[in-house]
Amino acid sequence: MHPPLIMRALVLAAVALLAVVATLAIRNARNANARSSQPEPVAWYKARAAPYGPTTKTRTACGQRLDGKTRGVAHPLLPCGVKVFLRFHGHEVLTQVIDRGPTVPGREFDVTKPLADAIGLHGTQDIEWGFAR
Repeated sequence: MHPPLIMRALVLAAVALLAVVATLAIRNARNANARSSQPEPVAWYKARAAPYGPTTKTRTACGQRLDGKTRGVAHPLLPCGVKVFLRFHGHEVLTQVIDRGPTVPGREFDVTKPLADAIGLHGTQDIEWGFAR
């Protein structure tokens, strides 16, 4: 092989190696940003919760459409749209306040039936919840 061809091959190999390293660095930075942008619970609190299903109303107090697929929680004080985590028997979900309630003494959350099914909540139970960061 001629010396200029050897040099050209070495330069091309170095450029290819540099491109691979840059690609890996960019991918790693994107993954780190994606992980850090995911909300996390600020702290965990205990509460009583129970599922509730579609009623005769088609809209929640927060204006959400209420049907057999709606996922969210009702809370008497938290503002509409506040994102909260619910944790029950190893199942953890991120959801939001979509309705007012519950009106049952001793219960802090009503959980829509589809969301309750997703975490295995049946009847009135103790759950853990937390505000999303």
